[in-house]
Amino acid sequence: MEIWINPACSKCRSALGLLDEEGAQYTVRRYLEDVPSEDEIRVVLERLGLAPWDITRTQEPEAKALELAGWPRTDESRDRWIAALASHPRLIQRPIITADDGTAVVARTDEAVRDAIGRG
Repeated sequence: MEIWINPACSKCRSALGLLDEEGAQYTVRRYLEDVPSEDEIRVVLERLGLAPWDITRTQEPEAKALELAGWPRTDESRDRWIAALASHPRLIQRPIITADDGTAVVARTDEAVRDAIGRG
């Protein structure tokens, strides 16, 4: 299991605490330092079953500067959104846990973290 975190994020710290409390085996990826490639983002989106705009933090200053609110949310625009996430990783929702069973969750709640732990 791998968890993408921003150490400054309280939700990320909470998820790490719960993983430790439950004795889960995991690796940490500080995605602001170890920025995911466009291909890695595509894989995580597929594992999540979500579109790129579903994991975009639209209230970040970068999102406002890019005027993401006005971008179309269509299949044709997916690559544009993914490129924005790879170029501006602060826009990626966090934490994201990729489970050993090939799925992933946006782990913003204890329930979502426990769900990921249950998936192995």
